[in-house]
Amino acid sequence: MDLIKAFTSEQLKEKVPQFNIGDTVRVHNRIKEGNRVRTQLYEGTVIAKRSGGISETFTVRRISYGIGVEKTFPIHSPNVEKVEVVRKGAPRRAKLYYLRDKVGKDAKIKEKL
Repeated sequence: MDLIKAFTSEQLKEKVPQFNIGDTVRVHNRIKEGNRVRTQLYEGTVIAKRSGGISETFTVRRISYGIGVEKTFPIHSPNVEKVEVVRKGAPRRAKLYYLRDKVGKDAKIKEKL
């Protein structure tokens, strides 16, 4: 059991980005295509966070060409270079899955001042 703990502890990031549910974030995601490596930005609202050490993830939702798109990113992945907080949100729930049914202004979250 100690081998597993040792392996996972060395894989954890030292500096974990600080953001919450409801925040609008810009995720810098490293993508490998053949022998090229590039950084792709993905901006949207954080609708869920899941704790659990090395398997900690967060889900970001955005509207792309009128269709809702959700991506789940592992926080400790080396492919997630950084997470920038664009706007702080003030949600009233822990998971914002109800945003899937909302459209337009209805899908906005109040901003924390």
